Amino acid sequence: MKCVIIRTDSSSTIGTGHVMRDLVLAKRDFADDHVIFATRNLPGNINHKIEAAGYEIVILPSDDIEDLAEIAKANNAKTIVIDHYSIGYEEERRLKEMTGRKLFVLDDTYEKHYCDILLNHNIYADPEHYKGLVPNNCELRCGCEYTLLRKEFIEAKKEKIDHPSLTNPPRKLQVFIAMGGADTADLNIPILETLKAFDEVTAHVVTTSANKNLDTLMRYARNEEHMTLHIDTNEIARVMARCDFAIVTPSVTLNEIFYMELPFIAIQTAENQKEMARFILKKGHPLIETFDKNALRKEIEAMLKYLQCELVDFTKLAESEKREILEWRNHPDVRRWMLTKSPISWTDHLAFIETLNKREDRRYFLLKYRGEPLGVIDFTGIDRRKNAAAIGLYARPGQRGLGQLLMRHILAYGFETLRLDTLIAEVFAENEKATRLYRRFGFEVTGEKMIDGEKLLLMERYR
Repeated sequence: MKCVIIRTDSSSTIGTGHVMRDLVLAKRDFADDHVIFATRNLPGNINHKIEAAGYEIVILPSDDIEDLAEIAKANNAKTIVIDHYSIGYEEERRLKEMTGRKLFVLDDTYEKHYCDILLNHNIYADPEHYKGLVPNNCELRCGCEYTLLRKEFIEAKKEKIDHPSLTNPPRKLQVFIAMGGADTADLNIPILETLKAFDEVTAHVVTTSANKNLDTLMRYARNEEHMTLHIDTNEIARVMARCDFAIVTPSVTLNEIFYMELPFIAIQTAENQKEMARFILKKGHPLIETFDKNALRKEIEAMLKYLQCELVDFTKLAESEKREILEWRNHPDVRRWMLTKSPISWTDHLAFIETLNKREDRRYFLLKYRGEPLGVIDFTGIDRRKNAAAIGLYARPGQRGLGQLLMRHILAYGFETLRLDTLIAEVFAENEKATRLYRRFGFEVTGEKMIDGEKLLLMERYR
């Protein structure tokens, strides 16, 4: 049996994320090996989690790389895993020189490393970014293929059922809150205070005993009926599965949030979250870069509106809704950006809707919020071989600020319900408002063509 040393730490200052993901790594990649965790005995650590998982712990007297080298040599370790921000390229090089062991390094922020294997398990990770940052013979393991996902999330997703309607009958909306196991930015209570303005929301706050503000948070929770506090819970995945949306940091937690397909609002609290923050911002997800109650309130309002909308299939529209949609479609502001620019007759409109009953490659929906029609989204040319579809949207004429709401429903339905891999849009180059919207939500220009003298951009977004 080979020996593997995992160098990692946790505390009320640095948080608990590294230890938690290393426990997954140990079980997934080193199940047949003798694993030893080399850690410091820092205030607020969760070393008890390591012991509970059945792993041996060696307490290091310092952060000196020499101490780690001695532990590795004393145990005849074949591999040393480093998941520690204070150990960088020079320390890794020295460790390699002193021990000759295989170095397996975890990274989140595209730093320079001296290692044999580099793992960046985050959904945004791109191996191209490591050119010149690691030795030429380094094995790169990057992206969602390597995400360290605890078994509980896989099981919870299998058990996950559709949430009952938010509006019929009305029910409380459940929000999952995780500001890191240690909540180093002390944001749990400010977030809960902001949520008080929304009567329809109940909060589930996940934290650990490493949180130095835990006593204050517990006292706060005793007087609040709108929240439940989960401390050192082993049921995080099931709590998440019961919730409608999340408020979290753009950290490794988002790997789990994306896997569970849970809408979220991210609040950046640390520099090492910058790559995840950049990724989700590029994909059009809500991000608050510096905590602000007003900014959070606006994002919550937008989230509630998104969740309380309903999609009505065109084949189930009332006649009054069909007439209203036709008026929108024939409005000059809408027709201007359509491939078919001439007005559509009522007869043709009805005939088109009738064809949708027999078409598997098209889906058209009216988006409504609390009974009020807001706009239309559609999926055409649905190709199950390529797992792709063309998309379109238009808002009720005269309404502003609906583009983002419509787009969020396109992404959710396209990727989560239809399980597509690629969404394709054709957008007139002169339609700057539309191209900005698509770019904001991660669509990239992949081609162009001319239609009746006008340039049409082909824009695509991938799952």
